[in-house]
Amino acid sequence: MAVFFSTDVICSQKQNEIGELPVSIDSPKMADVCGQVLLGSGLTVLSHPLMYIKVLIQVGHEPLPPTLGRNLFGRQVYQLPGLFAYAKHIIKIDGRAGLFKGLGPRLCAGTIGTLVHSKVVQKCQEQGTPQILGGQQKDKESSLQQVVNETTREMVARSCATIVTHPFHVITLRCMVQFIGRETKYSGVFDSIITVYREEGVLGFFAGLIPRLLGDVLSLWICNLLAHLINTYAIDDSMSHTGEIKNCSQAMTGFFASMLTYPFVLVSNIMAVNNCGLAGGRDPYASVYPTWVDCWMHLSREGNMSRGNSLFFRKLPAGKTYAVDQKRFF
Repeated sequence: MAVFFSTDVICSQKQNEIGELPVSIDSPKMADVCGQVLLGSGLTVLSHPLMYIKVLIQVGHEPLPPTLGRNLFGRQVYQLPGLFAYAKHIIKIDGRAGLFKGLGPRLCAGTIGTLVHSKVVQKCQEQGTPQILGGQQKDKESSLQQVVNETTREMVARSCATIVTHPFHVITLRCMVQFIGRETKYSGVFDSIITVYREEGVLGFFAGLIPRLLGDVLSLWICNLLAHLINTYAIDDSMSHTGEIKNCSQAMTGFFASMLTYPFVLVSNIMAVNNCGLAGGRDPYASVYPTWVDCWMHLSREGNMSRGNSLFFRKLPAGKTYAVDQKRFF
């Protein structure tokens, strides 16, 4: 989970991706940082089974056949198994502990990311990032400039944290995708680091980084600018319950931004495991892509740009056939 605090923008997003974006800290004191690390670690542990299932769906693994069910309007349709059915399947094979594969490197990513993020924010503040003070904040132009300044600072901090923690993100995803082929290639953080370096070199640690960075940056700017426009031009400060209305608008813009940039998350996660030696990332189970652009174009042609975005009421892909032996659609 990532939270960005601004004078008139508080943008909250779900972490799409497995490596957590660190929480924004305006006063990065050690006690605050430690508190954020502990809070982030707790949330990571609680949300890990959900993210584990999401990643398996993103790479196309469908271990359970479609079943006849009802949609939100009560109509009978064939649906793919949702979160709870998928979780029961994993527990049946690996036990409850199986829902926490990849948790170690994910915790490392969250902890290191929070520390890096807070340090970068502190450096930006020390170097005198332009701030709008006093009555000038009432001016719409000055208010927009402040949002731009704060969003730029947050973008730099997040990008630095994402680049530093991406190797742990890659290892996390590969630990999860091992479930498909029942491999044990990536078994621990240090052993996995050695494996990636030996087989792919330094570049292997940054597989899928570019679409992940693009998605993070676009999501941040869309969320903050859209929330600022709504709060400035659509909400009157003289209205009753203004604070609640602004919080609602900010939550909606965060949700909209995450939905709009979801394809970048999907492509990034697929490229992180693409052709890495695991069954879930190579033929015949999955396509091999030379670049992330090729992956994007293929998913777009197949109509799979939102695959894994929903864990409930998952409808059957149009024109697809379920392969029981390969446990996927083609």
